[in-house]
Amino acid sequence: MSFPAQITGVRTNESGRRSAIGGTGKVPNAKKPKSRPPTSIRDKIGFLQSHLPTYSGPYSVGCMEFELPAERPRTISHIKRNGIHLLQLETVLFTLYYPSAFGAGTGKDPAGNKKWSRETWLPRPRLQSAKGYGRFAGLSEFISVGMFAGTCMLTKLRAFRNAPPAMHWPPNGNVHSGGSKVKNEQGSPPLGREKEPEFPLLIFSHGLGGTRTAYSSMCGEFASYGFVVCAVEHRDGSGARTFVNHAKEGEGSMEEREERGHVNHTKGEKMRRYDKIDYIFPQDNPMDTSPTNEKGVDHELRHAQIEMRMSEIEEAYRILRDIRDGKGESVARGNLRKHGYIGSSSRGLEGVDWSSWTNRFHIDKITIAGHSFGAATVVEILRNTDRFQNVQAGIIYDIWGAPIKPPKEDPRHRIHLPILGINSEAFMYWQANFDAVMSLMKEAKEQGAPAFLCTVRGSIHVSQSDFSLLFPHLCSFALKATVNPKRAIDLNISASLEFLRDVTEGAGKSIIERCLTDEGLFQTEVLEVVPDEHKPTKAEWVGGKLEIPHDTRKRLRGKFQRKMKRKRKGAIYEPGDEIWMHFKPDPAELVNWRVKHASSDHVVDRENEAGSGRSSDNEKEAIVKTSEDSPETWLGFPPSMCGTSS
Repeated sequence: MSFPAQITGVRTNESGRRSAIGGTGKVPNAKKPKSRPPTSIRDKIGFLQSHLPTYSGPYSVGCMEFELPAERPRTISHIKRNGIHLLQLETVLFTLYYPSAFGAGTGKDPAGNKKWSRETWLPRPRLQSAKGYGRFAGLSEFISVGMFAGTCMLTKLRAFRNAPPAMHWPPNGNVHSGGSKVKNEQGSPPLGREKEPEFPLLIFSHGLGGTRTAYSSMCGEFASYGFVVCAVEHRDGSGARTFVNHAKEGEGSMEEREERGHVNHTKGEKMRRYDKIDYIFPQDNPMDTSPTNEKGVDHELRHAQIEMRMSEIEEAYRILRDIRDGKGESVARGNLRKHGYIGSSSRGLEGVDWSSWTNRFHIDKITIAGHSFGAATVVEILRNTDRFQNVQAGIIYDIWGAPIKPPKEDPRHRIHLPILGINSEAFMYWQANFDAVMSLMKEAKEQGAPAFLCTVRGSIHVSQSDFSLLFPHLCSFALKATVNPKRAIDLNISASLEFLRDVTEGAGKSIIERCLTDEGLFQTEVLEVVPDEHKPTKAEWVGGKLEIPHDTRKRLRGKFQRKMKRKRKGAIYEPGDEIWMHFKPDPAELVNWRVKHASSDHVVDRENEAGSGRSSDNEKEAIVKTSEDSPETWLGFPPSMCGTSS
């Protein structure tokens, strides 16, 4: 039984290959989300309060919360409101997500408490955070507090606070391919690797209105696949509401900060001993983020915010480096997220064995990723590799391209590193924004760096955050998302891992190869034109929602057809069923990049890795043994790098 293109959303060309079609208006075909077995009664009943799903990778996940004084407190730009500098760098706040050791969540916690703790999804103080979101969204406090109280006020992250880091290699395969039985199982080290793994590091930058926990599913998924993820909470006025703590006295106090960094505080802030920072609306054009905005973006404010965000990331990296170098106890002593400080848990960092963190993750090569305005931050970092010398690749999720600065005349300040862009379908229809993203891909290509750009079909702007998981019905019925929210996260993570596997060397690559279930997403053919299946006809909907005529009928028919296909033995799914590809490098370009940037000490015999089929000892030799007739004979590389099927 075959399914018509009207259902699958793809068509077969003369050569027999399938490609996406535009203008059908049909709900696309899709695989089931990866397996996430429920761990509690609350997961099974699924009502009363929203809950976040568990993570699909082979590791359980732990988290820790840090806020430390900035090494260089200072103001960013000259912009003031009410006589006070608008952007002041005084502390850096982040949540660290990481693979956790066996037994996390059972027995007593590291501090000896009978019950393990999990960080709340809505940052503390939760009532204040709810009000901050209401202000950001233009809602009254009464409505915003009521909405969060009835949905996710009690929701917690799926990561245990202060859990010991994992010291074991995962088995081959993950929960999706091997079933839940491979979760938290010991695997043997890859040939030539140490007994204990050293995990790759990823730093994540949130978008407008976001927080360090608003993308916990993306960050936690990366951690479950073997990454240490630093999710920074930006204090640049781009979040809904955040709180900056200060030491009671001495180093890190308001007085010491003012003396060292020329920062300033109001009398009320000095009495409270903390700052409250709400979302900053541009004065002359508060809706400068709208696609229908006619006044233009407030570039002065947005560029200053990006500069502050980069400074916060530098400060976070400094702290992470200290933790990795065995200075964790010193970091813990300076931590301001502890009992007696606003927004803190009474657990703080109690019971953490900091010696277990020494050399636990890489700091020489890191990945930088971000969503929306956070993705714009990533682009600026990639253009300043002289400042961020340890960044090896960038991932931009649904980038808001309007605030990006034009590339500098100096060619050194262009994108010279691999970059992956993943759009939501809703943002793809924002033509000016799409053109800006394509220009970034071309910029990287001109510098010889691999660049990929794809779109997750049926997704909307919040599909890469926790909001689509916590408010699925709102996203489906009001914003017309057709993709399963869990599957949207799967596709973003799978594409990201395939990208990092193909363009990076060392720095935890063996972990990626061990954990990844290759969905072959990069085998998708590049489309000649941008589809318009669900393009809104109303200008005010562009970028925010999709348009699906006869929505209910199409969803029900699509659901029935997908169910029937899954039951069919030997059913075949094509990557184009779920994503569209807009830009990717030629096989030769990707291979040349790999040859040029291959690590000299990368001596793992990948021939002995299950499913790898390539040997690093002969990698360069194999690369040059190519066929003039077919890219499929690029020896030593997986089909996804060659753009062919296996």
